[in-house]
Amino acid sequence: MSYLSISTWSLHRLLGPLRWTGWDTASRVHLTREQDQPQVLALLELPAEAARRGYQALEVCHFHFPSTETGYLEELRQAFVAAGIRFDTLLLDYGNLTDTDALRQEADIALIRKWIQVASLCGAKQIRVIAGEAPPTDEAAIQLSAGALTELLEFAAPLGVQVVTENFRQLTSTAASCLQLREKTGHALPLITDFGNFQGAAKYEEIGMTTPYSVSIHVKPKYDEQGIPDEQELQLCLRAVAESGYRGAYVLIYDGPGDMWEGLERVRRLVEPYLQPSSAHL
Repeated sequence: MSYLSISTWSLHRLLGPLRWTGWDTASRVHLTREQDQPQVLALLELPAEAARRGYQALEVCHFHFPSTETGYLEELRQAFVAAGIRFDTLLLDYGNLTDTDALRQEADIALIRKWIQVASLCGAKQIRVIAGEAPPTDEAAIQLSAGALTELLEFAAPLGVQVVTENFRQLTSTAASCLQLREKTGHALPLITDFGNFQGAAKYEEIGMTTPYSVSIHVKPKYDEQGIPDEQELQLCLRAVAESGYRGAYVLIYDGPGDMWEGLERVRRLVEPYLQPSSAHL
């Protein structure tokens, strides 16, 4: 059955400082840059709050983790258990598996392995790994990424974590490249389909092409300056999902002005009729 989820990105103004990972070209190491923000809600409090508001799952961005110490990760796992809500995906927002700098690619893969271990300890079912920054038509880059992803899939499996990727960044910016990448990993690589990341006239067709292989759908509408979603455009995206027969998480994405919970509710009202698709939507 389909169910409602939210990404912590949709609440990023509420969850305190953001911890961005970057690559320092001078020292050739990873650095973390902290962006200060008010904390209205602690990450440990979020599972209970989301459950209270009727959501069944969460996806947590890596830059929202205030700590990756074992004790904290166990607390986070227990917070999800106590709230009765799924921790579906840890969204790793850094990494480039198609970097031709061998040292940086090796460092990125090591960092991804660390976050796979974090996902295992805090109870996340999946980790979203960025496939790469190379153009989607670069066959050598797709092969390079597929090789790295295959290794990561094998590393994550004994830890009880599924590696997934998303139509996010250059390499997977088309449905064709997403499906080609899946093929080169032996079809072992699930996807996330984000409405906001396919562009152009083929957008809705591409959503329909990747949704059957997706573990979650990022429902990212187009918003006006008041944070009101473009209902007509969103309906086209949702119909493409419904026609594919998808059953899974609908992850609501809001990044507009004003109260972020209220922004999510505006999207939620449009999505809820699709959680059990009827012939009216097909």
